[in-house]
Amino acid sequence: MANRQLLFIRNVFLFTFTAFGGAQAHISLLLKYFVKDLQFISEEELLELNALAQVLPGPASTQTLVGIAHKVGGLKLALLSFLIWIIPSAAIMTFAGISFAQLDQKEQFVVILKYIQPIALGIVAFGAYNLSRKVLVSQTAVFLAVAAVIVTLVLRNAYVFPLAILVGGMISSALETPKEETEIRTKLFANINPKKLSYYLGVLLVMAALGGIINRTSPFSLPIRLFENFYRNGILIFGGGQVLVPLMFTEFVQMKHYLSSSGFLSGFALQQALPGPTFSFTSYLGTLSMKNFGYGIYGQILGGIIGVIGINLPGLILVLFIVPFWEDLKKITRIKHSLSGISAVSVGFIIAAFILLAKPIGFDPMEISIIIITFLILNFTRISPPFIVLAGILLGYFI
Repeated sequence: MANRQLLFIRNVFLFTFTAFGGAQAHISLLLKYFVKDLQFISEEELLELNALAQVLPGPASTQTLVGIAHKVGGLKLALLSFLIWIIPSAAIMTFAGISFAQLDQKEQFVVILKYIQPIALGIVAFGAYNLSRKVLVSQTAVFLAVAAVIVTLVLRNAYVFPLAILVGGMISSALETPKEETEIRTKLFANINPKKLSYYLGVLLVMAALGGIINRTSPFSLPIRLFENFYRNGILIFGGGQVLVPLMFTEFVQMKHYLSSSGFLSGFALQQALPGPTFSFTSYLGTLSMKNFGYGIYGQILGGIIGVIGINLPGLILVLFIVPFWEDLKKITRIKHSLSGISAVSVGFIIAAFILLAKPIGFDPMEISIIIITFLILNFTRISPPFIVLAGILLGYFI
């Protein structure tokens, strides 16, 4: 068991340092590292956890990884995986916020990493192909997947994700006649502690109250207000990084003037060139906010920590609260029969993500070739994504 957990931690490191392309590519990498390579969980379990993360507010990739880790090794492995996943990119973004004046070099990063996007698209295609073969085995599943693709492409709204998953689950559940499972439900709801739910909102209320009470000239005022800002947004954000950016820009730049528009966009450009969670962008925002209000380097580092912990904490609490009794939850007939529809909608999201991510590439022969080669390598060889990513970086550097 210990060796299995060490292998799991090794794969978390590999995932962390190769997770380019945002949440859409991350699900394909999770499939590669935690299903295909060593079968830590099944494809069905991965899709269920990813769908659960899509319904919950917060960072979907982070919640899915934490859920996998909890199933494999419990709470300690889940928390360790969470820290391994968020620390590298958060540390880089904190350093970037401290040395903002040197961000003029970001164009060099963009040039060197120009082939990372087609590689990420090849990874997305690999995930979509493999999951489609497993999940789209009925007319209903195909219909739900196609509907999810169309709705995603037409509406492009963050709330499409949780709503489509709920509707897909309801449709597939309605095809079966549900039975009552009184004993299972009694056991399930007995495990729900109302105090844990009160802690979830209590943190927000306490920090908001402290932010209002403490004098604005106090050195503790801004850190407390920042934590409340990030924690509140962590509760409200559905749909991942693509929703995080406009919300953060509106609050931090336009409303509260914690940092400038150019500072915000420069940090976001750098974040796009890094592997790992998009939510680590908040480390940069927290660092630069503290810097712009006259805090020294230790205060800026504190701002980086506040940013990444504040934005991730609500989603982390929710997924750790639900995953321990997820197996009991699945035994309820309505939920059990909803899982096939949920999985089909999830596959539709991945296909839609591939289409949206491929649009900027257009008909560039070089990048299309890289997408196809990446897909073929992953599908027909045992070469790991880190080597493909490294090859892409070298290609961008020398060409």
